[in-house]
Amino acid sequence: MSNIATRTAGFLLYPNVTQLDLTGPFEVLSRLPGWKTEIVAASRAPVHSDRGLVIQPDTSFAEAGDYDLFVVPGGPGTDDAMLDAATVAFIRERGQRARYVFGICTGSLLLGAAGLLRGRRAGTHWQSRDLLAKFGATPSADRLTVDGNLFTSGGVTAGIDMALRVAAEVAGDDVAQQIQLQIEYDPEPPFNAGSPDVAPRAIVEQVVAASVQRIATRTAAVERAAAALG
Repeated sequence: MSNIATRTAGFLLYPNVTQLDLTGPFEVLSRLPGWKTEIVAASRAPVHSDRGLVIQPDTSFAEAGDYDLFVVPGGPGTDDAMLDAATVAFIRERGQRARYVFGICTGSLLLGAAGLLRGRRAGTHWQSRDLLAKFGATPSADRLTVDGNLFTSGGVTAGIDMALRVAAEVAGDDVAQQIQLQIEYDPEPPFNAGSPDVAPRAIVEQVVAASVQRIATRTAAVERAAAALG
């Protein structure tokens, strides 16, 4: 029998999460040898993602233990989650006790609302990047940002890239590369429009125009969360 203790990666789940923020890294990290994964939410009730996918949590805040790796995905639901005292308290407690913390997309804002980004470099989705400063963080424009035990990534698909980086950190480059090959992660997108730095200007302008109300709502939520943090 192996004497190596199983380590645990906990994935936060909340209403209106972006499912790929959670399931992309989950696909990578669930393949780590010697690790188990656990999806944790406020209760054990099924949770709807922002696009309607229903996800069943494994455990609740009240039942959850500590995590070696604590993963916080993003999505439209971050606006409400960062103002929910129980969610923010859970993130703070588990994040402070975890060996590694991994924020994906706007999940970084939740880490900020929990006070875990003060004095740290962190990244998030390009439309929310500047908001990180309200939580005392130094915003990073990098797709992948590492600051000590804190791993943060840009928008949705960057979570897969960073999950492989985390896998290399905890299990070595060989294991991370094996996982990448197992899932045949060899992206070749049909368009060069995955960043505002390279996308056609007209496309960027259309996305920004369509997001005005959503960003205004998020900005207001961040200001309230930052005020509550003090």
